[in-house]
Amino acid sequence: MRVLGIDPGSIVCGYGVVEKNGSNITLVEYGVVEAKKRFESLPQRLEMIYERLGGVIERSLPDEAAVESVFFAKNAQSLAKLSHARGVAMLAAAIKRIPIMEYSAKEVKRSVTGNGNASKEQVQFMTRTILKIEETPDFFDATDALAVAICHCLKRNSQRGSARSWKQFVEDNPKRVLRH
Repeated sequence: MRVLGIDPGSIVCGYGVVEKNGSNITLVEYGVVEAKKRFESLPQRLEMIYERLGGVIERSLPDEAAVESVFFAKNAQSLAKLSHARGVAMLAAAIKRIPIMEYSAKEVKRSVTGNGNASKEQVQFMTRTILKIEETPDFFDATDALAVAICHCLKRNSQRGSARSWKQFVEDNPKRVLRH
């Protein structure tokens, strides 16, 4: 299973793609969309985020996507801009019919470090350790996005076999069902 993790932001939007095979999670790619460097207007930044994430999706062909949910913003205007960026990021995946899950920052931190109140540095360290990344990425947004993808892999694995009905199983696992 290949997962695209997204740490949304209207100025810097982090993304990371991981592959899960059995209990192994490996790095495919990661990076950031630095929208503020190129454009001042929010609509132009949102367009750039949409296009760049669309390119990541085209290149990496993820099976599923995971996005960090909004939990805090400094003010209402920041919250609105962040929400727009999340919407655009989710749209990039939804248009390609990629299932999207959302995780709170606490859930992501707990999954990766074992502590829901871990610092960004602790999340970055554990993400680098899990994925065997030797360099230190320039932006926490990239490692945060990878942490979201790792969280999804770990949560998805623990939910496996938890379908409440055959209908739910078929909906959750379309690639595992043969249709005649």
